[in-house]
Amino acid sequence: MLKHADIWRAIDRLAHEYGLSASGLAKKAGLDPTTFNKSKRLTREGKARWPSTESIAKILEATHSDLSEFIGYVHGEGGKGVFRNVPLIGLAQAGSNGFFDDAGYPTGGSWDEIPFPDIPDANAYALEITGASMEPVYRDGDIVLVSPQANIRRGDRVVVKTQEGEVMAKQLRRRSARRIELQSLNPEYEDRSFEMEEIIWIHRIIWASQ
Repeated sequence: MLKHADIWRAIDRLAHEYGLSASGLAKKAGLDPTTFNKSKRLTREGKARWPSTESIAKILEATHSDLSEFIGYVHGEGGKGVFRNVPLIGLAQAGSNGFFDDAGYPTGGSWDEIPFPDIPDANAYALEITGASMEPVYRDGDIVLVSPQANIRRGDRVVVKTQEGEVMAKQLRRRSARRIELQSLNPEYEDRSFEMEEIIWIHRIIWASQ
């Protein structure tokens, strides 16, 4: 599971690799120079504050780096993380039969694969977003890393598959033993609510490349 400290350490490593301070990296990316300051990494209450995927995308663009390099910094010194291939499944494919077993784990092998740092969940997979229903959080072509085994809490971004074969990325608003409420990421799309028996599986999004 990705940890708060790992992401911030990766930002510091990326800055060091390009001869910059954390504030220098932020400035180079067109961000407020204080974006990555140590004081910004925790709230006043001492809770972990995560960098936005938008800010990470900007520093990768500014340094002409790619996501694989950055994730290498997350998991290993000098960007030399341990990688393995994970299934890359299109959003439309995810709604079809043959790509997941009854437990919601990828199966079959009729997909592309992409390298990704080894994570504890052997059933993790990447999902390529299509369409505009998840903007502005996820845009067409973005890739999210999904962990079927990760614990899910209210407020997490999740991928859900219904008995009707619909697959969607939403934010979990509330879940009880009988019902689940999902908040749309795009305000132009309605929120959704389902009986739990209408849901085949719900998986947590743990990373997004944007």
